Amino acid sequence: MPTSPSDPNEPSRSAERCGPPQPAGPFGAEPVDLAVVGAGPAGLAAAVTAAGLGLRVAVLDAGDRPGGQFYRHPAPGLGADRPEALHHGWSEFATREAALRTHESAGRITYLPLHHVWTVVPGGAAWPGAGHAAPGRTDAAGPATEWTLHAVAGHAPEERAATVAARAVLIATGAYERQLPFPGWTLPGVVGAGGAQAMLKGGLVLPGRRVVVAGSGPLLLAVAGSLAAAGATVPAVVEAAAYTAYAGRVPTLLRNPGKLVEAASYGGALARHHVRLLTRHAVTEAHGTGRIEAVTVTRLDRDWRPLPGTARRIPCDALAVGHGLVPQLELATGLGCATRPSPDGTVALEVDAEQRTSVPGIWSAGETGGIGGAGLALTEGELAAYSVAAALRPAADAPRARRPERLARRRARLRAFADAMAAAHRPGEGWTGWLRDDAVVCRCEEVPAGRIREAAEDLGARDARTVKLLTRAGMGWCQGRMCGPAVAALAGAEPAADRRPFSCPVPLGHLAELPATDR
Repeated sequence: MPTSPSDPNEPSRSAERCGPPQPAGPFGAEPVDLAVVGAGPAGLAAAVTAAGLGLRVAVLDAGDRPGGQFYRHPAPGLGADRPEALHHGWSEFATREAALRTHESAGRITYLPLHHVWTVVPGGAAWPGAGHAAPGRTDAAGPATEWTLHAVAGHAPEERAATVAARAVLIATGAYERQLPFPGWTLPGVVGAGGAQAMLKGGLVLPGRRVVVAGSGPLLLAVAGSLAAAGATVPAVVEAAAYTAYAGRVPTLLRNPGKLVEAASYGGALARHHVRLLTRHAVTEAHGTGRIEAVTVTRLDRDWRPLPGTARRIPCDALAVGHGLVPQLELATGLGCATRPSPDGTVALEVDAEQRTSVPGIWSAGETGGIGGAGLALTEGELAAYSVAAALRPAADAPRARRPERLARRRARLRAFADAMAAAHRPGEGWTGWLRDDAVVCRCEEVPAGRIREAAEDLGARDARTVKLLTRAGMGWCQGRMCGPAVAALAGAEPAADRRPFSCPVPLGHLAELPATDR
């Protein structure tokens, strides 16, 4: 089954074990200056930079080690000698992880692994930097306040409720994979492209011995190269877009020579391992009985419609498929942060030149502001830390004024490149042409494409929410994370940001213990 790097977490079945929320970290109930949600590239860079600027920082992360989905670590019991061999840019991470540990030892950072933040609520004294002009906001929402972050800490059945109070919050929750379903995508052996990479980095295992890599986006090249280097046979990388889409972005490409070198290295790796690259093609069906045995690959037109008579079958025992990433925005949208459409057809947070969202006191960095990769996330995290420090301690940041300027220029350059990639690999409107009516779209509730089409064409549904009410598509365990883009496309609706009260499962006992003012 397709595996996303951000699968939902299993909730506790033992509410009676839950105690009242406990303030986390050595600062106790005293608010930290900055709470960072997420310890991936953006969150890690923000935390260590902010601590270096004299702020007290709490880092809350769902993982058990820093690095996020990009810098995954093999389990200690596997005895990996060189985990860095599976990563690109490992030194960038290693430097910041060492700084995190140094600041943690000095008491400037409270690092809280296995903390799943499920909501952020305002409360406490007025925030001193509330007067800035927020992007896309002219209404007076009142002064921003101190924030309380509620988290589920630990694993079931020992999980507990935890809270952290902070003067400012940085949301760096990353992204999860976008899946465009096709007949057979529920067969065992079909995994997400990012999921295949997570299996390799975190478990040192391959999804199969003969793996087709398919979908769209630059992640495919990295995944195929990693799998081939680890010993898998990769008969083809099936890319739905055409690289000629970059032709109109030559100046942007030339301003990012490092990205061109990186792309060339991926191309060289594919050539060394004799991996065939098929552009403007897609896997339109997977075949097998108990497990995937082959895929049908079909050529696409400019709008991603399958061209009759171009289908071919490629034998394989695994398929790694993904069409880019979707920013994970539940915490931010729950706070009312403004969003914007991205060039890749997803929705991202709207931030200003200093990574501030439209809600005073809330910053964002990394993939939440638009998919851009680890380099951009590191830059944005550091830039956001300077902005927070300037807002909370204006005088202390004066000697470092030039560093934020350099970061802003680098951010602009990398963001332009990211937008060029996003536009080049945006799914075409015709991709639904490979979905037969009997093909499952919502795998949690087993809703086929035909039922969603019926809701849209015969029952008048024009948005994903109405389709959900009529068909149950998106009501299952993943809450639409896997099927949401497909449901919206079949309904003829524009992509919309997820809005839900909880960003992860929360035991009822935790909710019962909340103070009345936070319920």
